[in-house]
Amino acid sequence: MTKVLYTAEAHVSGGRSHGHARTSDGALEVELRRPVELGGEGGGTNPEQLFAVGYAACFESALAGAARRAHVEAGDATIDAKVSLSPTGTGAFQLAVELDVTLPSITDQDQAVELVRLAHTICPYSNATRGNIEVNLTANGKPVG
Repeated sequence: MTKVLYTAEAHVSGGRSHGHARTSDGALEVELRRPVELGGEGGGTNPEQLFAVGYAACFESALAGAARRAHVEAGDATIDAKVSLSPTGTGAFQLAVELDVTLPSITDQDQAVELVRLAHTICPYSNATRGNIEVNLTANGKPVG
């Protein structure tokens, strides 16, 4: 069995329309609301926003690990994340992710792409979503294949 390094715990009541969520340590507490774009009232956060923040933060940590492996400095990296929700046509829904990674310290475009590609193999969110949803990555504006 794999050694568990950390387990996050959260409690949610009321769902995405009129819900409330909090982590067991109290560090995160949010009101959940359906976005206006989905016919809701807005005024709170939603699962897609939380997923975007979580994925981007996790990916940045994986990127830092990839930079250490490559012996380069990438501490000034930023990530803009988009999480899209779409109907599947069968009554279900699916997510898609775009991560736009900016690496100001990495001027070699090929090196930037390789760092993002390596981070994508390290990141737990990437590993969880691989083969399940579409994830598009860019490094300094260039698509990462």
